[in-house]
Amino acid sequence: MDFEQIIEQRHSVRAYTKKDIEQNLIDEINLDIEEYNSLANLNIQFITNEPDAFGKSILADFGRFKNVKNYIALIGKKCDNLDEKIGYFGEKLVLKAQSLGLNTCWVGGTYSKKNSRYKIEKDEKLICVIAIGYGETNGKVRKLKSVSSVAISDVEMPDWFLRGVKFALLAPTALNQQRYIISLKNDKVEINSKIGFYTKVDLGIIKCHFELGAGKEHYCFEY
Repeated sequence: MDFEQIIEQRHSVRAYTKKDIEQNLIDEINLDIEEYNSLANLNIQFITNEPDAFGKSILADFGRFKNVKNYIALIGKKCDNLDEKIGYFGEKLVLKAQSLGLNTCWVGGTYSKKNSRYKIEKDEKLICVIAIGYGETNGKVRKLKSVSSVAISDVEMPDWFLRGVKFALLAPTALNQQRYIISLKNDKVEINSKIGFYTKVDLGIIKCHFELGAGKEHYCFEY
């Protein structure tokens, strides 16, 4: 899988066609979900063919979405780093979907539990959802910040670090804020987000991208 190409091609999509997702693709995504749930104590669920997904059943304020009938509910046991874990593993699913020819959109908002098909336990929390399906378009390129505006280093930035930052800059963030700093000091990477809307989820997404670019030998997300 060419992650660089997948990351560059992936953009948020809000309008979808009525085409069903093929069962073999659903099965493939569910295999990844099963793995991530086991690894990180999550309860992510792939809900398909729910016509009211962003209407009466789940999203109270569904905005400008069209024909959303499939979504991934990002749920996990309540803990201090749940938002980050959701961002990290949710973005892995976003990139998997892109590699399978599907489109996606991260969605945060006010959710309704009434008539919802996902299951959630008392010690769990729904953080956000990912709309998924065949988009009417492949989305639009976002305006990105420069490397110098998000990255600092106490030495000349090595190629692996620059590649990680490049991948991070292509990561989706709430309202396209890109409110984070990636630093390299004493050969150790630190990624921190500024306070803002959904920035903890963003942080997990950014860490996923940086890890893919830099390589796990240089940076590995801890969950």
